[in-house]
Amino acid sequence: MPIYRAIGLMSGTSMDGVDAALIETDGETSIAFGPTAAFPYSDSDRALLRGALAEAAILDDRDARPGVLAVAERMVTERHAEAVEALIREHAIDPASVDIVGFHGQTVLHRPKQRLTIQIGDGRALASRLGVDVVYDFRAADIAAGGEGAPIVPVFHRALVVAGGLRGEVALLNIGGVANVSYISDGAEPIACDTGPGNALIDDLMLQRTGAPIDRHGHTAARGRVNEAALLRLLAHPFFEESPPKSLDRNTFSLDIIRNLSTEDAAATLTAFTAASVLRLFPHLPKEPQLLIVCGGGARNPILVRELVMRLPCKVTTAEVVGWSSDFLEAQAFGFLAARVLEGKPLTFPTTTGVSEPTPGGVLARANG
Repeated sequence: MPIYRAIGLMSGTSMDGVDAALIETDGETSIAFGPTAAFPYSDSDRALLRGALAEAAILDDRDARPGVLAVAERMVTERHAEAVEALIREHAIDPASVDIVGFHGQTVLHRPKQRLTIQIGDGRALASRLGVDVVYDFRAADIAAGGEGAPIVPVFHRALVVAGGLRGEVALLNIGGVANVSYISDGAEPIACDTGPGNALIDDLMLQRTGAPIDRHGHTAARGRVNEAALLRLLAHPFFEESPPKSLDRNTFSLDIIRNLSTEDAAATLTAFTAASVLRLFPHLPKEPQLLIVCGGGARNPILVRELVMRLPCKVTTAEVVGWSSDFLEAQAFGFLAARVLEGKPLTFPTTTGVSEPTPGGVLARANG
């Protein structure tokens, strides 16, 4: 089986910037990690993306790019091109040695029950500019086949667990704007779903109340107290009664319930909400996980990790402790998935997205058109 040199790109629902990561993989069991880099969005970039989110909310055509969405798509494509070029330049990577780029794009709408998911970013323009083949639009095939379209990286998580020699029931919790879990058990297909809000509500609160885009290191939440009544109301959302597979739009939850709390108490309550929503998944799993590994931006929030340790019955650790990268795991995943696309391997499964059968995905854009 050939080994591909792939650059994975990810811009998550937290809208903090573009992550880029080089990996070498066969898309199955062999994974070797290379250089990584992060490229933050500017304030104006994030403002443009928030406008795109608002405009996308009324769309029913996934190919439509009215007004702000067209401008945002050009910006997203440009920032991802700059990220690849900078990674190649700063780490003296021979561009000709890169076989494929995995380009997730920026999700602006995800409504699987309407068979609609939209990730902006022009894969063909990116391939033309970089001179490297690009795989993009990873979720659409799963949605079209009746799946949730998310989470899409559990097959990569399974490869990591197997390669790491981890045994028993292991859960990988990725906390971006939305939080999702991959549940890996010896010899079984992975089970996966979104668990609830990740950082999105906390980020929205901080932006609304303070003008800062995030609660850095949980400092604001650390000064507040969890409002248990508000937390119970947040956890009453019907999503938590559903069994996996299931997925969320970034804007499924709102700040209405905590609007009368102080900023500190609201941040503490929303941080507890992210952790408590993970626990609500456990009754829907075949067995409780023995180990939960936290990755994504949320792993950098010690108050959120503390809430997980306090609320979950299993051992909780972070990706770094097991030798992985919390910050770049998703970018690495899309390099891995791009290699699977080249090999014609499925990306999603009945137990991860609810699709009826293992389903390939992604669109391949050739650099030469």
